[in-house]
Formats: sequence, structure tokens, C-alpha cells
Amino acid sequence: MRTERNLTRRLDRVFARLDREPERPAHIDMPRMSRHRVVLFSATLAFYLAIVWAVVTTSWLVRLDWQVMFFRPYQQWPEIHAFLDYYVVLGQRGPTAVMVAAWLGWRSWRQHTLRPLLTLAASLLLLNVTVGAAKIGMGRLGPHYATTIGSNEMGLGGDIFPSGHTANAVVTWGILAYLASTPRARRWLSALSAVTSLGVGLTTVYLGTHWLSDVLLGWAAGLLILLALPWFEPLIAKAELWLFDLRDRWRDRRGRPAPEPAVPVAPVALRPLGTPAEQPAPAREPVSPTRASRGLAHLAPGPHTTRSERTPVTPAGSRRPPHADRLPRGTSQPARPLTGG
Repeated sequence: MRTERNLTRRLDRVFARLDREPERPAHIDMPRMSRHRVVLFSATLAFYLAIVWAVVTTSWLVRLDWQVMFFRPYQQWPEIHAFLDYYVVLGQRGPTAVMVAAWLGWRSWRQHTLRPLLTLAASLLLLNVTVGAAKIGMGRLGPHYATTIGSNEMGLGGDIFPSGHTANAVVTWGILAYLASTPRARRWLSALSAVTSLGVGLTTVYLGTHWLSDVLLGWAAGLLILLALPWFEPLIAKAELWLFDLRDRWRDRRGRPAPEPAVPVAPVALRPLGTPAEQPAPAREPVSPTRASRGLAHLAPGPHTTRSERTPVTPAGSRRPPHADRLPRGTSQPARPLTGG
């Protein structure tokens, strides 16, 4: 029960933060499907289809795949094998999605909008659907499981074509450039994501887990998703509005009734000490303006001095303890007889 209350409070804090500015900030430019982007999308799609056709027909690209595989780069440069084993993690879907989601979650918190996280979710969904369907549909085996030298290894139940590591690196790191706030940040992040995805793709070839054609198709598949994202912006905006409406309904269902307005309490007349409880207190006479202007009611009229100007009052009687040999004040003490010595 306590865990559920803590979770509810945290969700309320998050949505309260987002409620401050639920709409997208005006200074953030949302990419649109311009003519330039349409041309790039068409060219990338043509490249994608050309790679698939070259592999299906067992063209020169398949022969190049076998030559690179027999070259065995991991044996030619074994000193960088340990580093590339860690570097290839930048293309794994789980770790990269967590890192990018953490950054975009902070962006959503600061910009008071759910668009960064929803855009990441839409891109990963497109990645899983398109790349996953292509992998299962073509069923190509990887270099470590190849059966016939010189064949394209298609339709044998594999899931290697296109490269998922490469496509995931293009999408997860490229989404940072897609959501950049300024053109300069978009250029720098585009270059950084391109270098990162290029390194991940070549690392899989070095390790022997992918053919070179797998990496080429993975680059094209990831770039197609990034270029097509503006078509899904209206759907992302509707999803954001739906989440806020769902939040409002959830709050109304769990919310408590509004507190009633406070009723002013009438002043209670104080009765003097010794007045019986059943006897009504005497009515107070109305205070005239001249009397009210004198100050507080408990102060006597006239000038008042400060405490430092007042004469100290000596209490009546003596504070000394009684003594048998001492006489009270005001009485004369008898003279002592003189004795000769």
C-alpha cells in the first residue's frame, strides 16, 4: 500500500512538472518532410533495394563478402580486439536505448513535453518492425554459420541481414541529432552519430559476426527510419495529447472532493471572571471614534513612560530574615551603659 502511494506521488510530481507548459516550446524546430528530405529518402530507399538485389542475385557484392570473411580482420589486428568488444556495445539495442532514453527523459523534463520520449519510442518501434521483418523474411546466415563458399546464404533460417547493430546505432544516436534544438547542434550530432554508427558497423565486420553487405543494408535501414520520422510527427502529437487526457481522467477518478470553503466564525464575547455561565455577558457599549483613536482599550488615558523612566517600586517590609538582636525600623535604640574597666 505504501509503495503504491509513493508511486502515485512520483507520477503526480512528474505530471505536475509537465503541466507547467504542456505544449511544445516555440524555440524548438520540428523537422518537416521537405522536398530535400523526400529526395534523400528516395535515394536511400533505392540504395536499400539495390543492396538486396545484389545479394539475392549473388553478384560481386557477395564475392566481396567472402573475401573479407577469409581475410579475417580479427586475426590481422588482434591488439584492438579487446577494445572493439566493448565498442560494439554502442550498437546493442538494450544499453543504447537506456542511455538515450535517460538523456531524452531529462530533455522532456526540462522542456515540459513528452515529444522526445515519444519520438524515441516511435523510432524504436519502426526499427523493430522493419528490420525484424527483413531479417526473418530473407533468412540469411552469418559468416560463422555459412555452409557453401560463394553462396549468398539466403533463405536458410538466419537473422543476419540487415545488420541490427548497425541499424540500431544509426537510429538511437541519430535521434539525438533529429531532436536537436539548434541547427549547429544538429550538424554536430549528425556527424557524431554517423561516425559512431560507421564504427559499429565496421566493428561487426572485424569480429566476423556480419557480412559487409549486412552492414551496408543496416546503414540504409536506419537512415530510412530517421528520414521518415516527420511523417509520424502528427501521430506523436496525438499520442502526447492522449496521454495527458488519460492522466487527467485518472486524476479525476482517484481525486478527493474539493474542500468546502471556510465559514467565517462570529466573534465570541468574553465574560468577566465570576459571572455565572447561564447569565449573559453584559453588552459592550459602542466605542466612539474619539475613544478608538486613543489607542488600545487596555491602556489608561494619558502619557505613558517607558520602563526605563519609571521609578522602581520597593516592596513593603524587609526581605531580611528576623533577628532577635535587631529592632524594627523607626524605633530608637537605647544607649549602652558605659562600664569602667
